[in-house]
Amino acid sequence: MDAWLLDDAPGEYRWGAVPDPEPGPGEVRVRVVASGLNHMDHWLTRGRPKPPAFPHVPGCDVAGTVDALGDGVDRWAAGDEVVVNPTVTSVEAIARYGVDAPAARGMLIVGEHRWGGHGEHLVVPARNLVARPAGRTWAECAAYPVAYSTAWRMLRRARLRAGETLLVVGIGGGVANALLALGLAAGARVVVTSRDAAKREAARAVGASEAFDSAADRWDVEADVVAESVGAATWDASVRALAPTGRLVVCGATSGGRVDLDLPRLWFKQIEVIGSTMASYEEFAEVTRMVEQGLAIVVDGEWDLDAYPDALARLRAGDHHGKLVLRH
Repeated sequence: MDAWLLDDAPGEYRWGAVPDPEPGPGEVRVRVVASGLNHMDHWLTRGRPKPPAFPHVPGCDVAGTVDALGDGVDRWAAGDEVVVNPTVTSVEAIARYGVDAPAARGMLIVGEHRWGGHGEHLVVPARNLVARPAGRTWAECAAYPVAYSTAWRMLRRARLRAGETLLVVGIGGGVANALLALGLAAGARVVVTSRDAAKREAARAVGASEAFDSAADRWDVEADVVAESVGAATWDASVRALAPTGRLVVCGATSGGRVDLDLPRLWFKQIEVIGSTMASYEEFAEVTRMVEQGLAIVVDGEWDLDAYPDALARLRAGDHHGKLVLRH
């Protein structure tokens, strides 16, 4: 098959040919119709993290049609339209940890630890497929898997309740827009930050109560839950924005992963710091149900597959608002 390939890390992607992946027992091969970009596409080229083997095919978000079945698969048939759950956890981890299986050792992410979807085909366990949500475009189906399932798990772990105030730091990216949409759907008051005035205005237009400049030393809000994916640049302001007994949930660190934590502030305000990444099979199924019911999905734009370098340049520049999607 033809795909975008990474031959070494650090390095850059090239278009090339690799053998077609073949589904093993319990696996399904998907012909990719659309795939979405994530910050992982960039980080892989910097060797943070380094793929387990080369050449590597990136692409964590995938939607397409079933192309071939491995032995023992009877739930799917050729031609079925599907979306790929990008979080692969073992049957043993699911049995032992249930909804918290993504925290178990051995969790794999499509496009990071195993080949992803920026190519013609993708092979995943049959359990990692869900039926394409009715009424949603291929671009929307390739935009929600990583961002919306990550955001949903973050809010579940942070125990967000209707009527509470949710602060989303760094609005504009996929996870942040998903947090805004899911927070509003949960009945929360959602406040956002961004350095970009246009992104702040776009968030207000879809329901954010307030929007602050991320560069400000202090944001005029007391939040029950703060959702962080920026890291070092905003960490102190995020902690200060918490109300007493507030919960800060973090899934990423695009500006750097080393922060200072003021321990007296932690115990005197009695706040919680919660780590979260990806989502369980149950959480992914719940997000897919919400998408089918009309949950808002923000797509920044669509590119043909051969324009991947242009889409990646837009992601690296941080100019996008919503998800960037490749048409196959």
